[in-house]
Amino acid sequence: MSASCSVDLTPAEKVLERYPAEEASLIQVLQDVHRAYNYLPCEVLVRVAETLHVPLAKVFSVGTFYKAFSLTPQGRTIVKVCTGTACHIRGAVQLLDELCRQLNVEPGGTTPDLGFTVKTVNCVGACAMAPVLIVDETYYGNAAAAKVGKYLKGSGGKADAN
Repeated sequence: MSASCSVDLTPAEKVLERYPAEEASLIQVLQDVHRAYNYLPCEVLVRVAETLHVPLAKVFSVGTFYKAFSLTPQGRTIVKVCTGTACHIRGAVQLLDELCRQLNVEPGGTTPDLGFTVKTVNCVGACAMAPVLIVDETYYGNAAAAKVGKYLKGSGGKADAN
């Protein structure tokens, strides 16, 4: 690895100190690293592989297999729109369109200031409240496109939600 690492490895080192240096620690380490950086930086994955004595290909394989992990920077606030059948029928498409319009991103995208990442999820199991919008850990049932700005206001990201 080059000496000019663009990512501060300190948070990763603190995570790695808490686990045995073995392959069995890999998923827990990646979860904590993802929490610390809000994504899995490549430089950190190299360090994880070295420390846990796991081939780098395996670390990347696990990091790309699970949907909870991202190899690209994520926003401080993750906004999810349920697109399951009940939500779809009750307006999830309009909700997603308005959310993307206000944040000026495509589904799956992140705002340039890293304030928000917009994701779609297949089902959150709250069909009686359809459509459902989730801002970080807060669920909004019977969500309306006209209220997207209100849903975003209390979050940690910055929104110019009209």
